[in-house]
Amino acid sequence: MEPGIRFAKGHGTENDFVLLPDPDGTLDLTAERVAALCDRRRGLGADGVLRVIRWTALEAEDASVGDPRPGVEWFMDYRNADGTVAEMCGNGVRVYARYLAHRGWLPDGPAAELRLGTRGGVRTVRFVDGDGLGGEVAVGMGPGWIGPATTATVNGHAFPGIAVDVGNPHLACVTEVALDSLDLTVPPGHDPALFPHGVNVEFVTPLRDGTVMMRVHERGVGETRSCGTGTVAAVLAALRQAGADTGTVGVGTRGGRLRVTVGADGTILQGPAVLVGEGELERSWWDALC
Repeated sequence: MEPGIRFAKGHGTENDFVLLPDPDGTLDLTAERVAALCDRRRGLGADGVLRVIRWTALEAEDASVGDPRPGVEWFMDYRNADGTVAEMCGNGVRVYARYLAHRGWLPDGPAAELRLGTRGGVRTVRFVDGDGLGGEVAVGMGPGWIGPATTATVNGHAFPGIAVDVGNPHLACVTEVALDSLDLTVPPGHDPALFPHGVNVEFVTPLRDGTVMMRVHERGVGETRSCGTGTVAAVLAALRQAGADTGTVGVGTRGGRLRVTVGADGTILQGPAVLVGEGELERSWWDALC
């Protein structure tokens, strides 16, 4: 009898993920399997799947990820809940790094900075408490590129916003409208010419006392309790609206608090990363999906 498929479950400010350890790239991770895993009734339930795979193994399967960078062993192969491939996930990077520490797979030990491959570029991770097994995790998210002004539409109401690229596409709208009043059960409308592959949409309060609040609708997922890259996009938009280019901002999401630092040379996202448990998927369940 074949063994089951090993998995773990984790979250970053309640943005939750199924992790599939697959160092050598032996799993056939189809869109159907990802969607079933993330389904909260017929699967484990999650906002996305993180395949823990070595860059060399993924490159052999998917040449589009490019050649491994020197000194970068692991690649975060991230899939949205609907099975589509996504470029980046800031909360996912932190949970992925926590899992590597848990398994003893950190290349240079927990005290060193960890560099991870993603489809949005290489990201540098630092364990704030030093041992990798608890406390917060900080991720260098690179620069955020601010694009043109545009709008998001909710229930026929247009919200002014700006396009932001944080390794994946965002539309961040700073608004005085009460966030709890927004209906995010369906994707907000957006300009398909500007975002041909869809977009993550953030609604964020104006910056006050170094803090903002945010709600987010993620493409391919729906509204999530939090979004790491969305948090960075929201802070970039809020700082610009306040007439600032840099700063450290606390962000309240429905799943908890994060901190974003925007500097002249990039952005840093810091927050918790929690492993909930581990187990095995039934092989027969996995094999029935294709």
